[in-house]
Amino acid sequence: MSDPSDLARRHLLIGSAGAAASLVLPVAADAAAKTPSKPTHPAHGAPTMSNYFTTPDGTQLYFKDWGAGQPIVFSHGWPLSSDSWESQMLFLASKGYRVIAHDRRGHGRSSQPWNGNEMNTYADDLAGLLNHLDVKNAVLVGFSTGGGEVARYIGRHGTKRVAKAVLVSSVPPLMLKTAANPGGLPIEVFDGIRAGSIADRSQLYLDIAGGPFFGFNRPGAKRSQGMVDSFWMQGMQGGHKNTYDCIKAFSETDFTEDLKKFDVPTLVIHGDDDQVVPIDAAGRSSAKLVKGAKLIVYAGGPHGITDTHKERLNEDLLAFIKA
Repeated sequence: MSDPSDLARRHLLIGSAGAAASLVLPVAADAAAKTPSKPTHPAHGAPTMSNYFTTPDGTQLYFKDWGAGQPIVFSHGWPLSSDSWESQMLFLASKGYRVIAHDRRGHGRSSQPWNGNEMNTYADDLAGLLNHLDVKNAVLVGFSTGGGEVARYIGRHGTKRVAKAVLVSSVPPLMLKTAANPGGLPIEVFDGIRAGSIADRSQLYLDIAGGPFFGFNRPGAKRSQGMVDSFWMQGMQGGHKNTYDCIKAFSETDFTEDLKKFDVPTLVIHGDDDQVVPIDAAGRSSAKLVKGAKLIVYAGGPHGITDTHKERLNEDLLAFIKA
């Protein structure tokens, strides 16, 4: 757990940044009011001040839209935000691609609605964002829960806007152990996460990040406090109800039929030491269900390979996109 003095310094820095922003924002707002408006769709990577999209139920979704070129659209994991994709987004934007990522409802900077914290709505939110930005020929990339979002999106909305798909450490086809899915995890695992969220979700996030998520609980692992702090910060930005409900969404949703509807080239990447979403019931099973899918296994890779193996992942994504 972080040292109390470290937390105090963090809060002081955040407070100072907020105070500075309160002085700067009115000036920026006044300047913006005097500047002619620009199109909200950055078709060629043009900057936009409007980084929110409103869903039919009034939820505001924050999104990032960087660069120009073929669009690569990222869906993040629980309890994180689009910030968790920053390494891949920076890399691919620098290679000539347009990269887009949103904060799922109830996560990051997006609204925290009481309802809609389940996979059908997550997928419909993604569809709404792609329609709003008129994204075409996209590569959809989902990590963990985000992989479920990508799968359900294709299951519900098809691939008319999609050229390829990538599932990274993803939850499909089904995390929960059932009679039909004996390789899944028992419900007690997810009940434990829910109990931890109710009891002290701040500590829960520190424990997950400092333990199995990045594999820091393995003998000889080199712990990065920066990765732990980033996970914790992103998690605590999310709404309590939203992140709580999402546990059921990522663990109990069956994506089997969604995966069978994939009709675009698909890459599945998974670490074989993933303690959060075990590879046999997830990555290997998904690769078998998606026709023609390619599976890449990272030997010794934990769940959070977007950070621990970011250089390799970046190159694997680039190679797949270019193929």
